[in-house]
Amino acid sequence: MDDRRPDSNRIQLHDAGPMRALAHPVRLRLLGLLRIDGPATVGMLAERTGEAAGSISYHVSTLAKHGFVEEAPELARDRRERWWRSAHEVTSWQSAEFVDDPDRRAASDALRRTVLEAYHRELLGALDAESGLEPEWVAASDSSDGAAHLTLEEFQELGAELAAVRERWWARGREPREGARPVRWITHVFPRADA
Repeated sequence: MDDRRPDSNRIQLHDAGPMRALAHPVRLRLLGLLRIDGPATVGMLAERTGEAAGSISYHVSTLAKHGFVEEAPELARDRRERWWRSAHEVTSWQSAEFVDDPDRRAASDALRRTVLEAYHRELLGALDAESGLEPEWVAASDSSDGAAHLTLEEFQELGAELAAVRERWWARGREPREGARPVRWITHVFPRADA
């Protein structure tokens, strides 16, 4: 999973430990909430997720141990209050790097499966939420797929073009502004398993 974003505000995973840590659905969701909604306390995260505060505290500590989140002490109103923020805007890893290492490959596969399951839940949630949206926002939504017979070079070019499109829109929409809503895109480019 690599979006090729060149900035330094990313974490590139190479080891099995951090991949296994992030492969937990609650931890993946917490990291997403901190990235999208901004810093929060354990209590705020517990309220947003419906999970117990003790469970959230454990998961946040695990994320911090692996460098995914960090404390935001400047937001605390007193010494007891602890705020957390994402340490990076992007997490990426190259699955091809782990082909010959069974432990890292298994960790990468587990993380990829957790990410795909999260995408599935998010897409179903978006479908459920459409009834509350204005018709023009529903009309602008898209779910599609496609297939083509491509050479390796063409396949790589397709991936690079999609990465450039994602980067352009990510750069434009990083900050909230009037008339804007959070919009998600999820792209996958892969060789068909049955081909």
